[in-house]
Amino acid sequence: MHSTSTGRFGWYVIFQTLDLIFNQAVRHVRKTHGNAIIGLILNILQTMMLVAVFMLIFVFAGMRSAAIRGDTLIYLMSGVFLFMAHVKVIGQVAGAEGPTSSMMKHRPMNAIVAIGGAALGELYIQVLSVLVILFLYHAIWTPVEIYNPVAAFGMLLAVWFAGLSIGVVLYALKPWLPGLSKLLTMLITRMNMVASGKFFLANMLPEAYLAYFMWNPLFHCIDQARGHAFINYNPMHTSAMYPIYFGMALLLLGMMGEFFTRKRASLSWSARS
Repeated sequence: MHSTSTGRFGWYVIFQTLDLIFNQAVRHVRKTHGNAIIGLILNILQTMMLVAVFMLIFVFAGMRSAAIRGDTLIYLMSGVFLFMAHVKVIGQVAGAEGPTSSMMKHRPMNAIVAIGGAALGELYIQVLSVLVILFLYHAIWTPVEIYNPVAAFGMLLAVWFAGLSIGVVLYALKPWLPGLSKLLTMLITRMNMVASGKFFLANMLPEAYLAYFMWNPLFHCIDQARGHAFINYNPMHTSAMYPIYFGMALLLLGMMGEFFTRKRASLSWSARS
């Protein structure tokens, strides 16, 4: 009888937490703009502007020969989509409700709900943006052909998970060193403009330069996504599992840091963050 009641109580807690994460994700989506549709349109425009800028760089710098034989815009979008999903979830998770925020005073609210809501809300925005942009490109410009769309979408989820784990580490660091946490978040975003491999292929890099990029899970995901998007490209240097292992290790460290921080949280920290 005791084990049965404990099991039922455990499932109730799980479902209650998932419901809270869902509601927090809805709140996160509506937080950036009162109208969720306008918030989505703004994110779509931001992504399209980034693709347009990179396309201009490709044309004027004569880099189109470095792309895979096929649709150049799909080549660029495969990098921009994953880049946006990665850096956006890092920023949103790192800036989620902390242990001294007013929302944490409510009993059902906890760090898991805050982190999960921010990450899930950002994933919803990014996936919907990708689908809308690809649909518009398919309907207005030219038919979209992706060799293995399911596996390519899996790389989007992998890079989102890696970004989530990095964000959790920064989230645990923020109450102690808020300035450093914001600086690292900005540094990771700026560094990934180059280190993500949006402009080049891993197979075309000399062996001496690969070591400068192989640490980055976003580099692995973009290269693997292009292998799934184009039938004539086979990634030979990157791994589809590296972002998963990277994310699991950092997520463990981040949750340990968050637990340590939560036990020592002080209301006076809110004045520094």
